[in-house]
Amino acid sequence: MTPDNPTHTDDSDPTEGDGVDASDPSRSPPSAASTYDRIATHFSKTREHAWPEVESFLDGRSGRVGLDVGCGNGRHCEPLADRVDRVVGVDVSRGLLLEAGARASECGYDSGVSFVRGDAAALPVADSRVDLAVYVAALHHLRPRERRVASLSELARALAPDGRALVSAWSTAHDRFDADADSEAGFDTTVDWTLPGGETVPRFYHIYAPREFDADLAASDLRVVRSVVSSGNCYAVVAPE
Repeated sequence: MTPDNPTHTDDSDPTEGDGVDASDPSRSPPSAASTYDRIATHFSKTREHAWPEVESFLDGRSGRVGLDVGCGNGRHCEPLADRVDRVVGVDVSRGLLLEAGARASECGYDSGVSFVRGDAAALPVADSRVDLAVYVAALHHLRPRERRVASLSELARALAPDGRALVSAWSTAHDRFDADADSEAGFDTTVDWTLPGGETVPRFYHIYAPREFDADLAASDLRVVRSVVSSGNCYAVVAPE
């Protein structure tokens, strides 16, 4: 699937529904696809607005093709659609893709957006086609490290030579974690999502140490333009090498 011929059919801010359980690292949450299929409707209702960091990254930028990796309910596809001719939102969850399509139709930006089911480590996008991309609050759901680095290299492959992307992940610098932000490596944990009625659904997260985040970017085919820690998240503006 390429951006020029897409098929129409997608967290890290603290919000209602999230709960951290780092006390039992042996817990084995289900795959990201089944997890987010289970919570898609409720999750989507809590993710209505684009992050300020995404809007700041997009400010003054434009292009032909935009990409949202791990697009969820498509909330960041909307500001992307204002700056490019065509947007492709990729997510592994069918449930979230349905939410994304419905949201795009309701908000009136569906004509230039396509939602495609796919893996961040094997993006359904042609080489060197994407001018602007966001890979926000999704990298930390991948396991193991090799898949996270592979997904970063996939982003590099998809970016046009002058393309730029914003990558983010939860960080040990976040005040909800009792962790050393200056450590060399982060840790794996589960973060429970609480559905109406009280059912909890565990979600896998890798919580990045900032140095580790930079190291994984360096191990990929991306070039870091700028890397910062803000509001407990690691952010990097990146380009292909």
